Amino acid sequence: MKARCWHGVRDVRVERVPDPGILNPGDAIVRITSTAICGSDLHLYNGVVPGMMHGDILGHEFMGEIVEIGASVKRLKVGQRVVVPFPIACGQCFFCEQKLFSVCENSNPNAYLAEKMWGHATAGIFGYSHLTGGYAGGQAEYARVPFADVGPLVVPGELPDDKALFLSDVLPTGYMAAEACDIVPGAVVAVWGCGPVGQFAIQSAYLLGAERVIAIDHYADRLDMARTVSHAETLNVDEVDIVDALRAMTGGRGPDACIDAVGMEAHGAGVAYAYDRVKQAMRLESDRPTALREALLSCRNGGVVSVPGV
Repeated sequence: MKARCWHGVRDVRVERVPDPGILNPGDAIVRITSTAICGSDLHLYNGVVPGMMHGDILGHEFMGEIVEIGASVKRLKVGQRVVVPFPIACGQCFFCEQKLFSVCENSNPNAYLAEKMWGHATAGIFGYSHLTGGYAGGQAEYARVPFADVGPLVVPGELPDDKALFLSDVLPTGYMAAEACDIVPGAVVAVWGCGPVGQFAIQSAYLLGAERVIAIDHYADRLDMARTVSHAETLNVDEVDIVDALRAMTGGRGPDACIDAVGMEAHGAGVAYAYDRVKQAMRLESDRPTALREALLSCRNGGVVSVPGV
């Protein structure tokens, strides 16, 4: 089959690789019909997430048709269309029982490596380095899905791919970011980052009762989408001091909730940003916390800071 493979920093190639097969009785094989490139994939592309190996297949946002199932798979059938969430979850460990599937204790065989890097391990994740299990991703013609009875969501036949694909990652991530804010009617929410997750976080905040949402970015096209599609007020980080601007827009108090939908490769200015760039390049810190720092400084007393950004 053809797959998109990682070969180094900013070196990604479409190559012929072996088709996946059933390895465990709980596996399913999915023929990919739609896949997407996540903002988090850029961290792999730019080489800021360790644990990648030459030939690793990328991609953790995909959906398709079940073409083969293992002997113990009961919930799924060959021929069904499914969208596959990015975390791989066993469904039986302590965290899965709490519905915290993204930190499943059993699906990441390299959890010890992740603990050394991040302090705690995530679940296994499709196509996202050997720190998260080294699983082949979904930017390919086929993918093996472990614990297939747990994660995949069956898609009704009348629903086209482009109405379901975002359930693999960006929509639930944006919604969960807003849900974690404990939004009450009349709340003011600020969202750093107007990429796909940020747009869904903005729309989800309105859905959950926010009166105002203020979107922050430095890309003009993303800010335009935040205004025209997601109906947010906007601030450009290149034009204003964000902390001061948010206080001015909220009567000096600050937003009730702040969402960092940027994360690892945040942009900024000044000495603090230069310091973060140097520390990240020297592997002295794993990310550039510009957006997170602004969110913490901007949020009102007793408010909530929600952090979906990697």
